[in-house]
Amino acid sequence: MSREHLGYSRCNSVGSINTPSTSNHNTDEEDDSDISKLSPLSYKDRRREAHTQAEQKRRDAIRKGYDTLQELVPTCQQTDLSGYKLSKATVLQKSIDYIQYLQQQKKKQEEERNSLRKEVLALKIMQQNYEQIVNAQQSQPNHRDRRVSDEVKFSVFQAIMDQLFLTFSNISANNFTELSAGVFSWVEQYCKPQTLVETVVKVIHNHHRRVTAPDQP
Repeated sequence: MSREHLGYSRCNSVGSINTPSTSNHNTDEEDDSDISKLSPLSYKDRRREAHTQAEQKRRDAIRKGYDTLQELVPTCQQTDLSGYKLSKATVLQKSIDYIQYLQQQKKKQEEERNSLRKEVLALKIMQQNYEQIVNAQQSQPNHRDRRVSDEVKFSVFQAIMDQLFLTFSNISANNFTELSAGVFSWVEQYCKPQTLVETVVKVIHNHHRRVTAPDQP
């Protein structure tokens, strides 16, 4: 075999070897291009999308919170003078005002409850004192013969108070100065022990006369 033939064969051999290699390289680049087109979002894109979704959720939560406030707060269940929906600032201010109102109502109710507790305690003390008086009267001999009905007691008490109020009604109440001066004068004049005794005796005498009058001929 001659040298020209060997060279020709080697050239053909090299050519035959290099041609498939070039073809394979071009195929890999095309595959990489196709993969980049089909690949998922980049890291920055994913972060941007996550941030957008989180921001949307936050806005939805805020919007839902304001809607809930408007449903719960009575003063927010209306539109403003212009007929538009209340602004967020207005909703917040009305909610604050309503909460402060509820706090004041709670404080007032607590004060009323404490006052009622004191009244209940006072009534219990009065009940105990009255029971002691009743027990003391029942322990005395012949207490049934000397027992006075509650109706008579209240009738006498009412008559005594009526006599006192008749004198008290003359006190001027135009202002606090006149009222204060009139009360002190009234106490000095009509609430002395001797004066009260006379008033009570007079009331009892009149009551006794009304009770015994039907029995007299």
